[in-house]
Parts: sequence; structure tokens; C-alpha cells
Amino acid sequence: MTISIIGAGPGGLTCARILQQYGVPVTVYDRDPHPRARNQGGTLDLHADDGQLALREAGLLDEFFALARPEGQEMRKLDPSGRLLAHHVPAEGELFKPEIDRGQLRGLLLDSLKPDTVHWGRTLDRVEAPGVLRFTDGCAVETDLVIGADGAWSRVRPAVSAAVPEYTGITFLEAWFDDVRTAHPEIAEIVGQGSAVAADGERCLFAQRNSGDHIRVYIVQRMPADWAGSVSEVRARLLDAFSGWSPSLLRMITDNDGPYVDRPLFALPVPHTWEHKPWVTLLGDAAHLMPPLGVGVNLAMLDACELALALAGSATLGEAVGVYEATMLPRSAEIARRLKNGAEGLLDVD
Repeated sequence: MTISIIGAGPGGLTCARILQQYGVPVTVYDRDPHPRARNQGGTLDLHADDGQLALREAGLLDEFFALARPEGQEMRKLDPSGRLLAHHVPAEGELFKPEIDRGQLRGLLLDSLKPDTVHWGRTLDRVEAPGVLRFTDGCAVETDLVIGADGAWSRVRPAVSAAVPEYTGITFLEAWFDDVRTAHPEIAEIVGQGSAVAADGERCLFAQRNSGDHIRVYIVQRMPADWAGSVSEVRARLLDAFSGWSPSLLRMITDNDGPYVDRPLFALPVPHTWEHKPWVTLLGDAAHLMPPLGVGVNLAMLDACELALALAGSATLGEAVGVYEATMLPRSAEIARRLKNGAEGLLDVD
């Protein structure tokens, strides 16, 4: 059988790794021209009951802990004046959800695959039933199973579902801070080794320590999806919106290194399901895009693990896909229901 995974993110790569562990051949296609073509984003926490389970099945858990930052589980909550309201310091040996940079996780997974597993620079245009991949360069590939691990704007999803992501009304504006111990010591002190959050009911600042002496701040607001402009325009609007906040917190808005990155939050309808097709399925954000509240990559990797194990242990591809979807779809629907308005919750004082 030929198995094709679209998307070389954590979900797609985890699925490929576990399949190879069981001797199942697989090919991954990704639109990036090479593995370092773009920044992979900030830090994420991998949970012991999903993301770490997948890494254990992939035989990579020890390598993960060698890279992860248990101290990143520290969490501080402040009010807009900068007053500390709550502070969680992880206990010695606490490993429930250590942090790791997305780029480090992707590198760990890529290095674990057989050579030439990932075909770079291959942008999928569409999936033609049954099992024909059409790429934008005009090439076509026949495959027995297509796995859509290609994220929010999946090109595989239309093969099973007409659903499209909808804007939640909440936007994240990302700001980067480099060499924080020397260039931004006050921000480094506020954030500590993990994360810090402050909200007033209408807006929020969420800061995360990354490896390499970097911090990313996410400025959370209710805004139109296309509101951002030039750096000076954005900064002026933010200072107006956050007027009255403490000067130390306002530095998270004004002192960033480089441009802002606008990240409006989209989500798929809840529940998102589809009629079973034995030659195509989805995992991760392609299957259940939700607000970014700590579950996305963990669920994608759990999906990937369960799908790979079903493929390795079933008599037919159709049987494997059915077994996987029977567990994944109700689980993701339940979590999506709980998180449906979760992005709004980030703005809440409590």
C-alpha cells in the first residue's frame, strides 16, 4: 500500500515516524522549499497524556526531554497595573507539560525519519478521488491513502468536507523580543522562565519565554480580521487601546524587535464530522481547528499516533481509517465544544 501525508508539521511527521517504526512505507509532501524555509513559531507544551504519549510510541521521548524546558511550566498572572496575582512554580521533577520550541520539535521528528521521506517544495492543489494528488507544479501522484495533516487551510479537507474555518472575532498580534536578559531585562523579569498573562476583560497580553533568550508576546483583542497596518499605525492603536496599563507591561507593546505579526484566530464549525471514505482522512487542525489554548499540537500528535497504530494493525486501509475516526471524531468534537468560546476567555480578568 502507498500512504501519502500532506503536511510536515508535528502531526504529519509523528504519523510518518510511527508508521516507519512498524515498517510501513510512507511519503510526506510539504509546500516549504526546505526545512528551514520559515520560522516555525513559538513555544508549546507537550502534555503527558497526549503529546508525550505519541512521542513515546515514536521512540523519541528521551530525546524530547533532552530538549524540553520543564522550567517553562512556570506561570505568572498579573493585573494591568503589573501587580502579581498568582504564580505557579513547577515542582522539582514536574514533567506534565514541559515547553519546547516548535522548531526544535520539528527538527527532532525530521531527524528521526528515513532519508527522502519528506518531499519538499510540493504544494498540493487538490485531491481527486480515489487517491490522486494533484500538485500546483502539474505533477500527479497516485496513492492508496491520503492523510491531510496540512493545517487550518487544508487542501485535503474538501475531499471529505465542505466546512471552512470561520473567524472567531479574536486576533493575536505577535511581537518578538531577542536577547532579553540584556536588551529587555524588565520584560525578562516579568515573564520569568515560563509565561505571564495580564487581562482586563477587553484585551490581554500573553508572554512566553522561548529558548535562546527569546520571548514572544501575543497581544489579544477583539478586532476585525484585517485590522493591522504599518508598525507605527499598529503601535499607536495599541497604546490607545491599552492606555492606563502599567509602563512595564506597555513595553511588551512598544519595545519589540522587528515587525508585528497579525494572527487572526479561526476555528472550524463544531462539531466537524464527515462521511467515512476509506482512501482519505484528516488529523490535527485539518480535522478540528480550534482556538490556540494548549491543545492543538497535542491533539494532532495523538491523532497521528492513533492513526499510525490503526494502519499498522488493521487488515485494510478502510478498516484502519474507520477505527481511527471512530475515536478521533467524537473526542475532537467534545474538546471543540468546550473550547468554542475559549479565545474570548483569554480576555477575562478571571
